[in-house]
Amino acid sequence: MDPKPARWGTVPSLLFNRRWWWSTLLVLLAMPVMTRLGFWQLERGTQRRARNEHVSQQLAADPLPLAGLDLSVDAQQLLFRAVTVRGEYDHTQQVILRGQKFRGQPGVNLITPLVLPAADRAVLVNRGWILYDSATPAKLAQFDEPGPQLVRGRIRLSQLGAAKAAPQSAQLDWYRLDITALQAQMSYNLLPVYVQQQPDENGVNGYPQRVPIDIELSDGPHLGYAIQWFLFVPLLGGGYLHFLRKNAALGQAETP
Repeated sequence: MDPKPARWGTVPSLLFNRRWWWSTLLVLLAMPVMTRLGFWQLERGTQRRARNEHVSQQLAADPLPLAGLDLSVDAQQLLFRAVTVRGEYDHTQQVILRGQKFRGQPGVNLITPLVLPAADRAVLVNRGWILYDSATPAKLAQFDEPGPQLVRGRIRLSQLGAAKAAPQSAQLDWYRLDITALQAQMSYNLLPVYVQQQPDENGVNGYPQRVPIDIELSDGPHLGYAIQWFLFVPLLGGGYLHFLRKNAALGQAETP
């Protein structure tokens, strides 16, 4: 004969008895944690939408002279801002950024200090992408751009890495554009941001290939994650009560 179904009145007595109190405590702790994780994902989604709006405004804004921007403010507010800057490249202090891809092909980016009219200052410019085969000291000279330059690009932030000792000698190869680390081998005072040079408006673009800004402006998965966390709360609570009810029914069936 099937065991008689347990009355719900027997479940509260199981919640905190000596056998199940610890699992009840875990469930009661897990449910508010899941709820908080759901609200955290909603907050992340709100932050992402605010960031997307800010980035969209930056991308749509007209270019400004880099010299006219106050770089002492939070540099994050200037990220992706279109700028123009005049100066002259110092190719003798150029470095390459390894591990870069362009249209599916591996290569490197050329990072060159652009010396500003105040001769002791420079801004690093990501001039674009070249093939790995061309990234040797003997071949880099073919990509030099001598003379005064008007660079059009967008502001990017230093790519911070783990703190390391300064290199004993100048390095050509780098794997992140860490301005603070690069300052140690430059003879100029570097600006705290760098410029990613953008493709020419007429579409003519040889090597180095100017790399356009590629930014994802979607809302991301945060809403879906939030819904999942919120759903886990009643599923866990209801599932645990069902588990206790089932155990109460088995206990009644075994009682003579």
